[in-house]
Amino acid sequence: MWPWEHLAVGYLVVALALRFGWHRSPDALTAVAVAVGTQFADLVDKPLAWQFDVLQSGTSVAHSVFVAVPLSILVVAVAWRLDRTVVGAAFAVGYLLHLPADAMYGIVYGNGIEFESLLWPLVSGGSSDYGSFLQNFTYYLTKFGGVLDSPRGLGILAFEVTLLGSAFVLWVADGLPGIPRIGRPRGPGGRRIEHR
Repeated sequence: MWPWEHLAVGYLVVALALRFGWHRSPDALTAVAVAVGTQFADLVDKPLAWQFDVLQSGTSVAHSVFVAVPLSILVVAVAWRLDRTVVGAAFAVGYLLHLPADAMYGIVYGNGIEFESLLWPLVSGGSSDYGSFLQNFTYYLTKFGGVLDSPRGLGILAFEVTLLGSAFVLWVADGLPGIPRIGRPRGPGGRRIEHR
């Protein structure tokens, strides 16, 4: 799955959960936490596999439930101790949503659901190394372009536009959390006043 798709899925889930469960929008820290969480697995695995040749695959260690679940629990526990539970939970939700999203993304390419990477080290998937980081990115972009050019491409494009558009509209409706605004009123001590 592409980074912007992971971000859209994570933001939609976290923002809608906050909106319907707690009647609030994500604040800046929560938005940043979900952004980092949705990208975390790829930020670890892809460079270690594609650029530094430490891992066999760009979907291995950080994509494993045996790493993701304990790490997510640890992040939430630390966030709870720091009285930032929502921020920790946003990271964990974004991170944990990344794994099944990648597993199901094989459907786009006609490969079906691919759960192997979720079970590392018990199951070791094949190598996904096509050279350097840039060469891998180019390979996957070309492969995705081929899918868009296929008969199912229009449906995939409609899904992309709906997913990304929905997340963007919700983010704007939430007040663009995570983006500093010049000229926003400040409260005592120079802190920005958050409008809800």
